[in-house]
Amino acid sequence: MSAPPLTEPFSIAGVEAPNRVVLAPLAGIGNWFVRLQAKRFGAGLTVSEMISSFAIHHRNEKTMRDLLMIHPSERDYPGPIAFQLFGQDPEVMRSAAATAAEQGADIIDLNMGCPVPKVMKNGAGAALISDPAVAVEIARAAGEGSGLPVTVKLRSGQKNGEADGFQLALRLVDEAGVAAIAFHPRSAQVKHKGSPDYELAAKLVEELPVPVILSGGMSDTDATLAAREQTGAAAVMLARGALGNPWLFERVLGLRETAPEREEIVAELGWVMDRASEHLGDDRAGRYLRTFYPWYLDRLEVDKPTLIAFQQSESLDEAREMLADLAPLAAVANP
Repeated sequence: MSAPPLTEPFSIAGVEAPNRVVLAPLAGIGNWFVRLQAKRFGAGLTVSEMISSFAIHHRNEKTMRDLLMIHPSERDYPGPIAFQLFGQDPEVMRSAAATAAEQGADIIDLNMGCPVPKVMKNGAGAALISDPAVAVEIARAAGEGSGLPVTVKLRSGQKNGEADGFQLALRLVDEAGVAAIAFHPRSAQVKHKGSPDYELAAKLVEELPVPVILSGGMSDTDATLAAREQTGAAAVMLARGALGNPWLFERVLGLRETAPEREEIVAELGWVMDRASEHLGDDRAGRYLRTFYPWYLDRLEVDKPTLIAFQQSESLDEAREMLADLAPLAAVANP
């Protein structure tokens, strides 16, 4: 299926992205420095981790401070920034979207695909797939509250074999004026397992008059390009495959042909550590980065004791010292 090159710009209701490669909303991960990293490596659109509309509405301090913020450095690179919100109450969503717009968001993205039980049990995330009337109300309220283009990320259905998400996408665009759909053609039931139904995604691309951004199963360059060719999607959304691998954005865009050298990986982990410290302070960053370390250290093929030492490090300074010890090894490995 023919589609414009990923390097070409595209528009979401008049908001221009310089290319068609998007950073996915990574739950618990996609803060400002993760978005900034993606932009540094070429992402044309970045999306925040999902943020509770109720937390914004009630001005939760941590949410307002840590999640609902755009760092000035993000604006040094081209491309819009979307805040992804979740929730099941239209009026609360209206309020939260208005606040997100005030904080500088270019686009409001709504999560209607999260499969996590604690989200779904409250009627949010993928639970909205089976409550299309409310889903439409929420999307309409987000647009009215923010005055910004609204996009929605959803799945093909709640359970295997269901395609309710496909039908919801049509209603969201037709009835709520949603400006783009990020479609993950797996059911909420399987989460990230199994093969995405790219044929269903291709059908959605044909049916909708707005951009479809493809999500799911694109863990490397070849898989991403093949999925895009099969579906003809307007853009691709990189998620788990980009964790500890921001070079994937460059490779998908054709800006790079080779995997990163070891020195690059070491330097990038150092950059992440510095930004996390800026964001959270050394103490909180040291704990927060325990999730991040394996993504980079696995690429360096360090031994298990070294990996464990990073994850059990008691401070960011201790982790920095261990990273400094890895730098000479990387230089030797790449003479």
